[in-house]
Order: sequence, then structure tokens, then C-alpha cells
Amino acid sequence: MPLAAALPARGTRRVVAALGLLALAACDDKPPGAANAAPAPPPPTEVTVVTLRHQPAPVTTVLPGRTAAYRVAEVRPQVGGVLRERLFTEGEEVTAGQPLFRIDPAPFQAALETAEATLARAEAAAHSAEITVNRYRPLVRARAVSQQDLDVAEATLRQAEADVASARAAVDTARINLGYTVVNSPIAGRTGRSSVTVGALVTASQASALVTVTQLDPIYVDVTQPSAALLRQRRDVAEGVLRRDAADRASAVLILEDGTEYARRGEIQFSEVIVDQGTGSVTLRAVFPNPDGLLMPGMFVRARVEEGVIDQALLVPQQAVLRTPRGEPMTYVVNAQGVVEQRVLKTSRAIGTNWLVTEGLAAGDRVVLEGVLRIRPGARVNASEAPARPGQVADARTGG
Repeated sequence: MPLAAALPARGTRRVVAALGLLALAACDDKPPGAANAAPAPPPPTEVTVVTLRHQPAPVTTVLPGRTAAYRVAEVRPQVGGVLRERLFTEGEEVTAGQPLFRIDPAPFQAALETAEATLARAEAAAHSAEITVNRYRPLVRARAVSQQDLDVAEATLRQAEADVASARAAVDTARINLGYTVVNSPIAGRTGRSSVTVGALVTASQASALVTVTQLDPIYVDVTQPSAALLRQRRDVAEGVLRRDAADRASAVLILEDGTEYARRGEIQFSEVIVDQGTGSVTLRAVFPNPDGLLMPGMFVRARVEEGVIDQALLVPQQAVLRTPRGEPMTYVVNAQGVVEQRVLKTSRAIGTNWLVTEGLAAGDRVVLEGVLRIRPGARVNASEAPARPGQVADARTGG
């Protein structure tokens, strides 16, 4: 039987009143003044900061380009005749002056012998004329020979001497043509495909080359750079912001088509003085050593060019830089009181994984690196210095 039913109505009211008093007493057990106490402030947010320091920063840029042969020689015959022999293997390396082809030398040997005979005849005639002149001179003084006869003899001698000079030149020409029957390589390099076979008739200065010799060591790399970037670079150098070496030669690292770096460094030789009207870019030519022949003309590559060094650079890690609603770069800085401040920045370029900051920060500022999403301006934080990153210097050298 329920308790409410067993008790009279007056007893029920007494039990309910007693239970209410017990509950009120339990609520009054709190310490005095607890209801009016303010809530405890949240603990400071833990963040990681990096302290900025002026440091030298190599400035690099990655430019697309193609390789080009250092020298190309199209070998053509300088005399005509029947090709008798090919003296090289297609695709092999040849040296400067190495024989490549041999043309039938018989006609040129005969021409040389004919010229030598003509020279001998002219020399004999000149010798005879000289003897006559030497004989006439004392006879003219003795009035045994007239002056006119001496004049004719001297004129004959001069004509004979001119014939000797002409014959000697003909001998030289015949000897040169005979030498041209052996076609030599004008440069050192690698040969291509031969366009003729043994037995072919070739002519002097023909349109088609017998073979092409290409010098691959060193090799050119032609890269293109926007003219605006070139102007900025030259302005920075003129103002002293960017320091170049004494020789004013920029070095370059080559990135191959498969993404790997070429083992040997190159050097920028010069830049064109004309801007391409279609692309608005300027061509820069670099030279790279290529002793192994790994680089071939026509390959698409990228060159990482070192423009110079900024001696007093402020580099901020990219992960510490956010954007304002207006799109401006900004970052959080912890001041000496441990309070977060917001700074709007001006950045000029990316260097590796860092931004090069020109305005908004100074050396000694502590920039929040980790925990930027948990803080706001004016918040009090507990900042700890971030450990030095092992690849920080390397990142600065690979920026674009």
C-alpha cells in the first residue's frame, strides 16, 4: 500500500515540507561568497615563435630553357671529284683536323705536277734572261751593244720573273687543291649521319653537307626571363640591395627533364639586348660543362639562376604568414609582455620556404610559427622558441 495512501492528508503535507527543507539545507552548504565569485581566466595559449635575425639570403630564380650546341660545323668538299673513302664511324667523337673523307686525288696530283713543270720552265727562262742582262751591261759601256738591246733584255728578265711568280702561285694552288682531297674535321665533336657514300660524285661548295660535326662540351643553355624581372634585378643591383660577385657572373644549376639536378654548375655568359615582342622576355645564354655528353642539343631544361645575395634579409617562414580579409599578408608577433600583436607585411619574393619581408617586421621580432589559429590580437600567450630547422639554409638557396 503506498505511503501517501496510508498517511492522512495532514501527515502528507508535513513529509513534503520536511523534504523541501532538507534540499534547501543541501544548497546552503556552498562556501560563503561563492555565488558572487568571477570565473577563473583561461590559461595562456601555448605557441611556438621564431625570432627574426638579419641574414644573407641567396636570391635565385628558375627559368625555362633549351640546350644548344656550342659549335656546329657542316662539312662540305672544297674540290670536286669521286669520293673514294670514308675515314670515320658515324656517331663517334672526332678531333679537330682529323680526316673524314678522301676524294680521288689523281687529277689534282697531275695538276700539281703540271704546275711544277711550268714553274721549272719559267725559272729556266728567267735564268737565261738574267744571264743575257749581265752580259750586255759591260758591253754597253764598251759600246759593243746598244742601250736599246740592254733595255729589251732587262724587260725580258722582268717578264720572266713575273712568269716565275705566276707559276709558283699555280703550284701552290695545285698543292692546296690536292690537300683538299682529304676532307678534315674543322672542329672537335661528335659526327652525325653521313649524307654520301663511297663512289658518290661531290662538287666544291655543294649545298648538302657531307656530315655534320657537333661540339657538345661545353654546351649552351638558352633560358628566357621576363623583361620586368630583369629590370627589377638590375635596379636592385644598382641600389645595392642585391650584391653580385666581382666578376658580375651569375652561376646556374640545371634541372633536367626528369626533375633531377645536373651534377655540374654553369655560368650565365650574357643576355640579349632585344626583348621578344611576342613573349615580353629576354634570352639569357649559359654555358655548362658536358664532358660525359649527357646533355644533348634541343633538350628542355630549367635553370636555377643565382641572381645575387641580399646581405641584410628578413626571412619569415611561409607557414607563419596569413591573409587579411583584404588579401594583405599579415602575421602575429609576441611582444615583450607576452601579448599577441597583428602586423601587416610587405613581401617581395619567396626564397625557399620563406617570404622575404621588406616592411612590417624588424630584427628581434618574435613571429608566431605554430598555434596561429588558436590566438587573436591582444591575447596573452606562453611563447617558446622553435628549434632551428636543419634545411633552413638549403631552403634559402632553392627559392624561385
